[in-house]
Amino acid sequence: MNEEQIKKIIDGTYDEPREDGIWSMVGDFYNRRMLSVVVFIWVWGLAIMAVTIFSGIKFFDAEQIKSQIMYAAIFICGFQFIGLVKIFAWQMIHRNGIKREIKRLELRIAALSEAVKDK
Repeated sequence: MNEEQIKKIIDGTYDEPREDGIWSMVGDFYNRRMLSVVVFIWVWGLAIMAVTIFSGIKFFDAEQIKSQIMYAAIFICGFQFIGLVKIFAWQMIHRNGIKREIKRLELRIAALSEAVKDK
């Protein structure tokens, strides 16, 4: 791979304003490669949201203090788990960006090694 090819790859695929935007990260997350992760996150998120809403409703319908404490604990744990799922999704989004940056660094290292070999 010569220097012109490397510059073409770097210049052709790197659009700095687009790469740093939230919508580009979301677009990278909702692509065909990440389908299984997206389905996993949405299924768990919706299931836990349903349990959380159910426990919140049952909290106000409960007659005994013991039942109210149980539903309140389920409600709080549900919200904590929803936060955990969101953090997991955010980390998966950033993982794609880090992979892209590593690939860009590998291309630059290849360009430097070609330059050193030529000298």
